[in-house]
Amino acid sequence: MSEILARRLTGLAGIAAAAALIVEVPLYFVYSGPPPDVNVLSRLLVGIVALAFLVVFVTAFRELVKRVDPAHEWVGSLAFATGLVYATVTLVSSGLEAGAVIAVDRPIDPTIDVSGTYVLYGSISRLMLALFLTSFGYAVARTRLLPRWTGRSAYVLAAVNLAFVPSLFFGNDPAFFYAANGWGTTALMGAILSYWLLALGVSVHRSAARTAASV
Repeated sequence: MSEILARRLTGLAGIAAAAALIVEVPLYFVYSGPPPDVNVLSRLLVGIVALAFLVVFVTAFRELVKRVDPAHEWVGSLAFATGLVYATVTLVSSGLEAGAVIAVDRPIDPTIDVSGTYVLYGSISRLMLALFLTSFGYAVARTRLLPRWTGRSAYVLAAVNLAFVPSLFFGNDPAFFYAANGWGTTALMGAILSYWLLALGVSVHRSAARTAASV
């Protein structure tokens, strides 16, 4: 994969993931009380699509770092690995939540406990995302493959995500901002990530044209 192709793929995947997340987040705030099943399943479906694009994004970013500066391929691989773990953890939690909704009127296996989704959505996801953002910021700072603001903003977002890691001590009430699955821990952080990804995707995609012009 050439550098130009890697930039284009990274940018497009970032924009697509951001677009899906931007559609998903408002679905958390449509109902003031418990949402109907169709709302929960709809936002889970959109979220799954967003995570699929995110996997493409982190994969292409690793290739981009490798092409720009092979000496720092290791940090690109670290960003890829942590981003992939984040996507996997969130996909698993989405699957468990969807299964619980679908089986609500059916006999549920008592050995299956879906309450763990709160920790997956909250503390575990926040920690993995913080590691990815830190790796991303370091890769940008070292290779200078993107504008400085992308790396610096990644560090800021990493710090914010780390601040939500202890949320597992504050229950699982979605109406509580700092709960394990509270609107701050999940919806708000998702909104921030979506707009950051959108700005980043546009920046990376534009950089492909500048790179092509300089060749």
